[in-house]
Amino acid sequence: MAENILEMHTITKEFPGVKALDNVTFQVEKGEIHCLVGENGAGKSTLMKVLSGVYPYGEYEGDIVINGKVQQFNTINDSEDAGIAIIYQELALFPDLPVYENIYIGNEVKNKGVINWNQTIIKSKDMLKKVNLKVKPETLIKDLGVGKQQLVEIAKALSKNVQLLILDEPTAALNEDDSENLLDLIKALKVQGITCIMITHKLKEVVTIADKATIIRDGQTICTLVAKKGEINERSIIKNMVGRELNDIFPKRPEKNIGDTILELQNWSAYDQQLGRHVVRKADIHLKKGEIIGLAGLMGSGRTELALSMFGNPKNYKLKGTLLMNHKETHFKHTSDAIKAGLAYVTEDRKGNGLFLAQNITSNITAANLNGVSNNGILNMNEEVTVAERYKSSIHIKSSSINQLVGKLSGGNQQKVSISKWLFVSPDILILDEPTRGIDVGAKFEIYTVMNELINRGMSIIMISSELGEVLGMSDRIYVMAEGTIKGEIKAEDADQEKVMELATQ
Repeated sequence: MAENILEMHTITKEFPGVKALDNVTFQVEKGEIHCLVGENGAGKSTLMKVLSGVYPYGEYEGDIVINGKVQQFNTINDSEDAGIAIIYQELALFPDLPVYENIYIGNEVKNKGVINWNQTIIKSKDMLKKVNLKVKPETLIKDLGVGKQQLVEIAKALSKNVQLLILDEPTAALNEDDSENLLDLIKALKVQGITCIMITHKLKEVVTIADKATIIRDGQTICTLVAKKGEINERSIIKNMVGRELNDIFPKRPEKNIGDTILELQNWSAYDQQLGRHVVRKADIHLKKGEIIGLAGLMGSGRTELALSMFGNPKNYKLKGTLLMNHKETHFKHTSDAIKAGLAYVTEDRKGNGLFLAQNITSNITAANLNGVSNNGILNMNEEVTVAERYKSSIHIKSSSINQLVGKLSGGNQQKVSISKWLFVSPDILILDEPTRGIDVGAKFEIYTVMNELINRGMSIIMISSELGEVLGMSDRIYVMAEGTIKGEIKAEDADQEKVMELATQ
C-alpha cells in the first residue's frame, strides 16, 4: 500500500465574516502528482498557506501530518525544514541579482560562516541541470523570460532538499511552449521521487499530468479523482467544481441584434518610440452595435497595443490612420477623451494597472467616474455605496461586503470588480483584454454571461484572448493578428482553431 507524505485532517480556517476552509481533509501519496482544483475563492490557496506556515499553527483548526508526524508550523522556515516548498504565481525573485544568488538566497553556501561564492556558482549549475535550464548562473533574473524565471524558482526549491513541491498556478503567465516544458519538468521530478501538488485552473493540464485530483468547493473537500480509475476528465472535474454540469461552457445569446457600425479603424498604425518599431501596421477593423469581435493571435502579435492605441493612446505611440466612431472621424488626445466618447478598456493586468488592491470594492467601482457619485465636486458617499451595491448584485461579486479589500478577493471576483468599474462610466464600447486570465471555469462562465447581458443591452465588445476556445465560443467575428498586422477576418460560423492558428503563425 502506498505511503502518504501528507495528511491534512479537518482543517478549518476563518477570516472575519468568512469561513475559508470548513473541515477540509486532504491526502497526498509519496511520489505522485496531485492537482488541487476548484473555483477561485474555493479555498485552494488558503489550504496551501496553512500547509506552508503562512498561516501559523493556532490560526486554524485541524492537524497537518508529514510522513506520519503531526506538525505545528509557526513560520515558512518551519515548513521548509520539513521538506516543503511553495512557489506562488507571483514569483519571489530579486530581478537585479544573478541566478545563482537567487537560488541560494536564505540558504547560502558558507565556509566557516563566510559565503563561498565559487561553491555557490558550482552548486547552482547542478540545480539548473536538474530543471533543464540552460543559462549561465551569472545571468540577471530580469534578463530572463517568465518561463525561465519559473524554473529558477523550482531550482531554488530543489536546493533546499524539497520532498513536497507546491506549485500555485505555475503556468498562468506562461505561453504554450513554456507551459509544456514546465509540465515535462514536473513529470521528471516525479521520477526523481519528488511529490508535487499543483493548483491550476487549466483543466487540460489536470487531465494530462495528474495522478489524482482533489476538488474543493466553498471551502470543503468534494472528492478526490484517480487517474488510474479513469475518473479524471474535464466533464467530471467541472461537475464537481461548480456543483452542476456545464454542458455549454460558452452561453449562447438567445438572439443576436447586431446594428450599424459603431467603430472603425482605417489604415491604422502605431509606432512605439521606445522600442523603435511599429507595433500595429495598417490595421483595418470595424465593430457593429451589439456585436462581439475577437482579437486572436500569439503573444506579442500586437493585440494589446492595438487596443491601447485606440483608447486614448496612453503609451504615446506615433499614430497614423483614421479612427471613426459612429461614422465621424475622431482624435483622442488622452484616455479621458476616449472615456467621454463612450470607450472603456479593461486591462489584462488587473492587479498592476486595473485595480487598487489596497482599497475596497466601493472605491474601485467608482474610481473611473467620481463625477457620477459627486454633487458640486463633493463626493456623495451614500450614492457611492448605492452604486457599489448595485454592481455587486448585478455582476454577482462574491464578497463579505462592499467594504472588503479588493486584494482579498479571488481572481474571478477581482475581474468582476474591474468590469464593474468600467461599466459605471456607461460605455458604448467595452474592450476586454484577457477577460478570464487566471480564473476558473465557473467564474469564466459568469464573465461570459455578463458579456452576453451587456451585448443584449446594446453594448459592443472587443475581446482580446489567448484562449482559442474562448475566441471561437464568444465572438461574432474574429480578427487574427501577427507581428502587428491583421492577417485575416473570419466569421464565427466559419472559424475553427486550425484556421485561426494558420493566420496567427503567418
